[in-house]
Amino acid sequence: MAINPRALPSAGRSYFYAWAAVGIVAIIFAGFARTYYLKALYGAPELSGLLHLHGLVMTLWFAFFLTQVSLVAAGRTSVHRRWGVAGAVLATLVVVVGVTTAINAARLGHTPGPPPLVFLAIPLGDMVVFPILVAAGLLLRRRSDFHKRLMLLASLSLLTAAIARIPLDLIAAGGLPLFFGLTDLCIVVCIAFDTLKHHRLHPAFGWGLLLIVASQALRFVLAGTPAWAQFAAWLVGI
Repeated sequence: MAINPRALPSAGRSYFYAWAAVGIVAIIFAGFARTYYLKALYGAPELSGLLHLHGLVMTLWFAFFLTQVSLVAAGRTSVHRRWGVAGAVLATLVVVVGVTTAINAARLGHTPGPPPLVFLAIPLGDMVVFPILVAAGLLLRRRSDFHKRLMLLASLSLLTAAIARIPLDLIAAGGLPLFFGLTDLCIVVCIAFDTLKHHRLHPAFGWGLLLIVASQALRFVLAGTPAWAQFAAWLVGI
């Protein structure tokens, strides 16, 4: 009887990305359970149509990412590749809906503390970093070592909003520096595991982490400047 080699488990196959995706999904659920996924149980206020759309698109992205890395872990890379175009479309929706939601929130004065126009730099920064990492991952899709690391970083870069909403007093008291710090900690843990396993820091992780951390610092600096205030007011239309 002939044996299909593809049906055999690969001794060198790594499930690290699948487990990382599970961790990301868990953080997203923990952060948004009370206000979105389980809002009926917690009596949370009703959401606007735009916020429902934003929640749906973001949920689809993380579910898609988990599915894609699970397909690779299972050795079904051909199916993974066929869904690549859908991933590009979904990533575009994440950015378009994310930018629209952030601008609308600033227009309505919704903010976790800082003035709306100042805080607007935070979510819009995510919507700059995310597509850069996704685009780089798609351009390097034939180099799987770069592709998978860049796509992981893209998903990790979106964790800040969920971390900020995890119902722990210690997190809430830390404010934005802690929210960014915990996001970076998740990234560093993934990078450290990969680096220890392969005995070197992969360039995709090195440059990707630098981009994310630099963007966070830039947002802190930029958000309080008159130039940003003028630009944000123009975006919001006030």
